[in-house]
Amino acid sequence: MNTRILSSLRFPLAALIAFSLVRCGENHAATTPPADEPIPVKLQSVTTTGEGKILQYSGLIASNSEARLSFKIGGIISRIYVKEGDHVVAGQLLATLDLTEINAQVQQASQNLEKAQRDETRANNLYRDTVASLEQVQNAHTQTTVSTEALRIARFNQQYAQIRATAGGTILQKLMNEGEYASAGTAVLVFNGAAQNDWVVRFGVSDKDWAVLHKGDKASITIDAYPDERFTGVITKLAEGADASGGTYAVEVTIAAAGRKLAPGLFCTLQLQPAGKRSLTLIPASALAEGDGNTGFVYTLNADKRTVRRLPVRIAWLQGDRIAIAAGLDTVREVITDGIGFLTEKSVVRPIGHSDSLTK
Repeated sequence: MNTRILSSLRFPLAALIAFSLVRCGENHAATTPPADEPIPVKLQSVTTTGEGKILQYSGLIASNSEARLSFKIGGIISRIYVKEGDHVVAGQLLATLDLTEINAQVQQASQNLEKAQRDETRANNLYRDTVASLEQVQNAHTQTTVSTEALRIARFNQQYAQIRATAGGTILQKLMNEGEYASAGTAVLVFNGAAQNDWVVRFGVSDKDWAVLHKGDKASITIDAYPDERFTGVITKLAEGADASGGTYAVEVTIAAAGRKLAPGLFCTLQLQPAGKRSLTLIPASALAEGDGNTGFVYTLNADKRTVRRLPVRIAWLQGDRIAIAAGLDTVREVITDGIGFLTEKSVVRPIGHSDSLTK
């Protein structure tokens, strides 16, 4: 099957009609036959197919485990221990802030907790001697609890004043340098957990193609880095709404790496085979007399084998030198391919044979 597919139902019909006229000229005289003579024509048997349209798109390989790593708190970057392209292991220290301020906050919180604990102990002793009230004891206990949680927060922030690798992978980008001030949550490193081997391709499809695609549909993938190999994939994500900026629907295809080394940014071409199929009629492209968008006209012989009918058809898709017809040829067995440039609905014709069969 010819796998070069147009991803839209619209195609240059003017060029297609021109192709049909050239075919006529190749097989017959370039001039119109005399009006009193039948026009010689060739016919082609139509075929039906249950195959779905193959959709072709392109995109860049990415990883589901790609992450933009940042510090939880703001501060001056003290050290960055990795470079772009470095391979790292889970838990490896990648970058750290200057800890002078955060260490002081931890020490301050620790001192506040010690004071709160002393105050609570003193309040309990006074309460036993009936000098302090129950309210004073409860307030001292609350202060101890608050100071304990403040110390826990300070230590948590101290822990996340460092960036560590969450898994084995590769550093894709270093976005900041030592000595720069990093705000809380600002990306410092772009990390790809390639060890997960969860490679995907993300791209957008038109509304017509989105309507026939489903999660689980298969994909055949060609990667430019491996031009002689084909990879398999499956649709794992299908957006339920259009992208506001481009108007397309996001699709994600997960790729089976098949033991090959992949990397983010590799260009690839995908051919998607929707699971849903419908019965379509195939005709050669040269049989289309004229068309506009997804509608057109073809000619077929009447029962007398001398006169012709002009039939409107609805075009499903164009694939190579074949046109799939969704409606209009339900009871038609043959269409005229050669000589259509000379025909009108009042033409008298003389069949002179059949064209070559459709390309499979």
